[in-house]
Amino acid sequence: MQHQMNAIRLASTGTSGKSVASLHHEALPTPNDHQVLLKIHAASLNYRDAALLRGEYPASTKKNVIPLSDGAGEVISIGKAVTRVKPGDRVAVSCATNWIAGPSLEEYRRNSVGFTIDGMLVEYAVFYEDALVHIPSYLSYVEAAALPCAAVTAWAGLNKIRPLLPGHTVLVQGTGGVSLFALQFAKIVGARVLAITSSDSKAAKLKELGADAVVNYSACPDWEREILALTDGKGVDCVLDIAGEKTIVKSAAATRIGGVVVIVGFASGFGGGLPPIDILSRNLTVTGSAVGSRLEFEDMLAAMARRETKPVIDRVYPFAEYQEAYKRLESGQHVGKVVVQVAEAAV
Repeated sequence: MQHQMNAIRLASTGTSGKSVASLHHEALPTPNDHQVLLKIHAASLNYRDAALLRGEYPASTKKNVIPLSDGAGEVISIGKAVTRVKPGDRVAVSCATNWIAGPSLEEYRRNSVGFTIDGMLVEYAVFYEDALVHIPSYLSYVEAAALPCAAVTAWAGLNKIRPLLPGHTVLVQGTGGVSLFALQFAKIVGARVLAITSSDSKAAKLKELGADAVVNYSACPDWEREILALTDGKGVDCVLDIAGEKTIVKSAAATRIGGVVVIVGFASGFGGGLPPIDILSRNLTVTGSAVGSRLEFEDMLAAMARRETKPVIDRVYPFAEYQEAYKRLESGQHVGKVVVQVAEAAV
């Protein structure tokens, strides 16, 4: 096996917290007794990866970190105490490597892949065995690499306060990873899905994926009224709010009395000013949800496998064109996940 590998690391530019990504040649890491060496076949980008480059990510990160929380690969070698995987296994890595089950705790943030510990934009990586999740055979490495952050966030968010059930109505926003996964998962359980998006072409894609109705917010800025009309004035049972500042008030207005607003992103900013009376008058539960535990990841994969559900992949870039992948994400034109194929044959 080779002894050198390519890795992408982030370095501060010294300008308002911004960073630049660059290629480095490094020695392969060596796993300890409880660790596993992975050959990374594919990695995917999330909004927070672009925010980190721009200096807009709200949490602290490791200096010169290898970015990207999402990836999938093959087990190459294992430490002598490892029992959960074996060489040759196909695995993905849970975003918070020590979050096995239960509610989110502060300590889990200290092991955030691609942020507080090195991530997946690298040819080989070492992780503790407890962080690993086996990939179903019907998924390729490229498809599996799209799942750890956005898909698990969508799954955990939809089920955080109460289980999503047949007959519930869910509102998703846009055509990014979290929203499309939420749409797919809601349809798996037999829920009704309403969506908002910025263009008719994206609306057509959402309907193709199963959305029951779509509102173009560019043509209809008061989209919350349209959502209420589509629910006979009642509102939706659950909304996953990805934008934050520009959508949170409207999201609350579009949610039924006793419904749930789950904040999963900050694409339009950190403000929003949701008045307490809006929460009180509709008896809303407003909560945040970011990624999830390994157990939630495994439960999600089991649900996906029953229908062989696959993620929506926007584009796949070769490792050498990782900068183009970032640009594609920043453009806002993507529909689904932007993936970097790290190994030559990410099948």
